[in-house]
Amino acid sequence: MDCPLRIVVLFAAFAASLAAHAQSRIECDALNSRILKHPVHYCVYLPAGYEAGASQHPAQKYPVLYFLHGLGDNERTLFNSGGWTMLDDLRRQHKMGEFLIVAPEGGRTFYINSTDGSVRYSDFFLQEFVPMIEAKYRISKGRNNRAISGISMGGYGALRFAFAHPEMFSAVSAQSAALITESPQELDTAARSGAPLGKLLATVFGSPIEVQHWKDNSPFTLANRNQAALRRLAIYFNCGQDDNYGFEKGAAALHEQLLKEGVKHEYHPYSGDHSLSYFLAHFTEVMEFHSRAFGLK
Repeated sequence: MDCPLRIVVLFAAFAASLAAHAQSRIECDALNSRILKHPVHYCVYLPAGYEAGASQHPAQKYPVLYFLHGLGDNERTLFNSGGWTMLDDLRRQHKMGEFLIVAPEGGRTFYINSTDGSVRYSDFFLQEFVPMIEAKYRISKGRNNRAISGISMGGYGALRFAFAHPEMFSAVSAQSAALITESPQELDTAARSGAPLGKLLATVFGSPIEVQHWKDNSPFTLANRNQAALRRLAIYFNCGQDDNYGFEKGAAALHEQLLKEGVKHEYHPYSGDHSLSYFLAHFTEVMEFHSRAFGLK
């Protein structure tokens, strides 16, 4: 082997060693939204390869998973509650490929436009947030490289976005999604009796609930309306069978509906409640699902 070739081989080995020991990182910032008229915070998980390959492969791009947090949480919750460590462990164990995970702040919006139009979160997410993220970071373009996930309120939001816009997303997952089987009339009655869920829904869906707005944003309605397009969507959801809010009924109902409509999906009813420990117990499975859906495993 001549000297120049030996140098090239040694440099390649050194670069590979650096990549193997490179660290992932979390980058947090805010987007000053024109639509929402206030800053929206977000955090991005950048896998080790993203940083390590920046100098050697500046043109390399990655898929992106948008992660929507639950009610009462924020854009940092996933990464501050053990998710960051679990992601790095999965990468070291070769159980998932490399993709970015982007968690935006969602407040109490359920990730939709409010019925009175005063809070247009869905418009913000689709028209401002996704374009900004995919311009700022080295992200591969197109639906095959874009997926969405969420827990609880965020699970509702993820299913709603994916079912409403299957042309944008290639995969969707949800844990303990806020899938509510009660009618708007039943929820109005519950709200009048002081039920906390009814009060939370009122800020987004109206008081009394605006029925057409409720239906237009319902994952059940959207799944039926777009069932042909959903057959091109990779779908995964799970729910604890002792969910504190009864969301297991909604998960089972969605499973039955998708079966009847011939839409392939993964549904896992597990033992457990509506808690952080439940979500983290099945987080690995969710990440492996998305890694397969991206074609990385």
